[in-house]
Amino acid sequence: MENQNLNILDEINKGATMGMDAISYISDKVSDYDFKEVLNTEYNKYKKISKRVNYLYSNYTDQEPHKTNTMNKIMTWYGIQMNTMTDDTISKLSELLMQGTNMGIIEGRRLLNQNENASPDVKNILNDFVVMQEDSVETLKKYL
Repeated sequence: MENQNLNILDEINKGATMGMDAISYISDKVSDYDFKEVLNTEYNKYKKISKRVNYLYSNYTDQEPHKTNTMNKIMTWYGIQMNTMTDDTISKLSELLMQGTNMGIIEGRRLLNQNENASPDVKNILNDFVVMQEDSVETLKKYL
C-alpha cells in the first residue's frame, strides 16, 4: 500500500508541475491584467498542492516526489508555441489550459476510482487536486 500511495503522490506532483509549467509558458504571452491575475491564482493553487504532496511524501520515504521530465517540459512548451503561432488570444490560451487541465481531471478521477485502498490522507489530497482542477476549468471557461 505504501508503494501505491507514493505512486499516487508522484502522479499528483507531476500534474501540478505540468500545470505550473503550462501557466508559466502561457503567462509570457498574456498582456491582459485580469487574465494574468487569474493565471497567477491558478499557478499558486498548483504550487500549494505540490507543497502538500512534498510534505506528505516525506511520511512514506526520504526521497522527493517525481516531477515532469525535461522532455515533457519541452513538449509542453513546444505545443503551446505551435498552438499559439497564429492565435494567441485569451480565448485560445484559455482553451489550451483547459485541455491540459481536463487531462489532469481524467487521470485524477481514474486514480481515485482505481485506488480505493490508498491512505485517507493521500485520497484527500488527490480529491482536492481534482476538485481544484475542475474549479480551474470553470474559471477558464469565462475566457473562451
